[in-house]
Amino acid sequence: MDWFDDDELGFIKRFVLLSGSLKALAEVYGVTYPTIRLRMDRVIQKLQIIEDQRIDTDFERLVQTKFADGKIDAETCKAILAAYCKEKETQK
Repeated sequence: MDWFDDDELGFIKRFVLLSGSLKALAEVYGVTYPTIRLRMDRVIQKLQIIEDQRIDTDFERLVQTKFADGKIDAETCKAILAAYCKEKETQK
């Protein structure tokens, strides 16, 4: 599964090419440092989710990465994951 879209991969590539300078990255994108910091925090959070060995299914990773992207709120994320875990338990 492709966890990062082309835009995110481009962001990561630019970050690396700029030697990890968030200030320089903010200048390239024409936004403020806090905006870049927030975006980087989301990328870091997604990487942590992808690498988390306690998450054992792609579905759980997908839901959590959507939360990290700000696509779903915390309450919705918890409700979806709780329903999914309940269904997994009944299928055993």
